[in-house]
Amino acid sequence: MMTGAENIFAALPEKSRYEHFLTLFETHAVRIERIFSRSHSSPPGFWYDQLETEWVILMRGGATLEFADGNLVALKEGDYLAIPPRVKHRVQQTAAETVWLAVHMK
Repeated sequence: MMTGAENIFAALPEKSRYEHFLTLFETHAVRIERIFSRSHSSPPGFWYDQLETEWVILMRGGATLEFADGNLVALKEGDYLAIPPRVKHRVQQTAAETVWLAVHMK
């Protein structure tokens, strides 16, 4: 049942130093989440190594992703990419206020 529209930029954390994850929609096949980052970097030596494909779009701000093969991908507002399963990656740095939309396909 439809209850009305919501806004991706509503209720962003005011003073979060870390990434904040909010699941917007989930089924057995897909999970869609909003990620809010404030000048965030993954901890040294930390790599995401996910079992599912992840598609991300940068809605606001900027970010650089680092991949285990040494590739750096700079993202600006509106940029998107798909990250295949088991491709190790980390957040090298985000802008002061960055909003991502991530789609995880199970």
